[in-house]
Amino acid sequence: MATKVLSSGTVYTNIPESYVRPESERPRLTEVSTCDDVPVIDLSCENHAQIVRQIGHACSNYGFFQVVNHAVADEAVAGMLSVAKEFFNLPLEEKLKLYSDDPSKTMRLSTSFNMNKEKVHNWRDYLRLHCYPLDEYVPQWPSNPPQFKKIVSKYCAEVRKLGFRIQELISESLGLPKDYVNEVLSEQGQHMAVNYYPPCPEPELTYGLPGHTDPNSLTILLQDLQIAGLQVLKDGKWLAVKPHPNAFVINIGDQLQALSNGRYKSICHRAVVNADKARTSVASFLCPCDDALISPAKPLIQNKSGAIYKDFTYAEYYTKFWSRNLDEQHCLELFKN
Repeated sequence: MATKVLSSGTVYTNIPESYVRPESERPRLTEVSTCDDVPVIDLSCENHAQIVRQIGHACSNYGFFQVVNHAVADEAVAGMLSVAKEFFNLPLEEKLKLYSDDPSKTMRLSTSFNMNKEKVHNWRDYLRLHCYPLDEYVPQWPSNPPQFKKIVSKYCAEVRKLGFRIQELISESLGLPKDYVNEVLSEQGQHMAVNYYPPCPEPELTYGLPGHTDPNSLTILLQDLQIAGLQVLKDGKWLAVKPHPNAFVINIGDQLQALSNGRYKSICHRAVVNADKARTSVASFLCPCDDALISPAKPLIQNKSGAIYKDFTYAEYYTKFWSRNLDEQHCLELFKN
C-alpha cells in the first residue's frame, strides 16, 4: 500500500494481498438474496400501541428494522451525506493530517477496523467522531470542508433525539416503563463512523466490514440510497438490505441484547463492496455511559432460565470488544453466566 488510506485517488486493478480473505471466509456474493420483508416502521402512525408491537416483533425476530417519518429533517440527512462525500474527496494530504491507528482517540481518520491486530484488512476508510457532549468534541472535528462542523452537529443532535425515542419504544415493547432503558444506560455517549468504501476491483475477495455485532446499545445507520452494501445474517443466511427512501436502519446492539436477557438479538451484519462505485454510509452509535451497569431487566428474568448474562459495566465490555478482531466470536459470549 502506497498510502495509509484507500481513499488516496489510486485506482486498483487488483486488490493488494493484505485485503484478500481466505477462501472459506469470502462473502460468496452470488449466494446472497435480498431481504424482502425488512420491517419498515412508520413512526408517525397515530396508533402508539401498534408501533410498540411492530418494534417488539422486529427486535425479537430480526434484530433490526427501518424507520420512516422519523422527524429527522430531510435537509439534515442530505447535508450529512453530502458533507461526508466532500470530506473523502479532499486532497490526500489534507485527510492524512487526521489519520491515526489509536482507537482511544476521540476523532480520527483510519482504515479497515483495527490495523494493529488484524491479519486481513477491510476495504473501508472511516472518520470516527465522538459526538456528545457536542460542545466538548466539535472543536476537535475537521475544519475542512468549511461547513462540516455546522452540518454534522445539527445531524448528531437530531439523531440523538431519534435514538432516545426508539429506546423508549423498545422499553415499552419489553413491557418495561418507557424510561427504563434510557435510565439504565444513564448519560449516554454518542459516536459516529462516517464510512467510505471505494470502488473495489474484486469485491468477491474482501469485505468493507466482515460480519459483526455492534458493541453499543443502538445504531442508527444512514445508507447511501444509490448503492446497497449492508447485509444481515438471518436464519443462517446472509441477506442484502436495500436502502429504503428517507429511512434509517436501526440495529439492536449487544447492550440491548443483554438488557433484554437475550429476548432481543444484536444483529450480525456486514458491509460488502462494489466494483464500480464508491459507497458512503453514516453510522451513529448510542452507547451507555462507561460506568452504566448492564444487567438483564429483573422483570425479564424467568425463575426457570434466570439471567443469561453476568452484570458488567459498559467500560469493561468496550475494552474487551476493541482488544479483539472484529470477526472473532460474539463478544457477549464472554459475559454469559
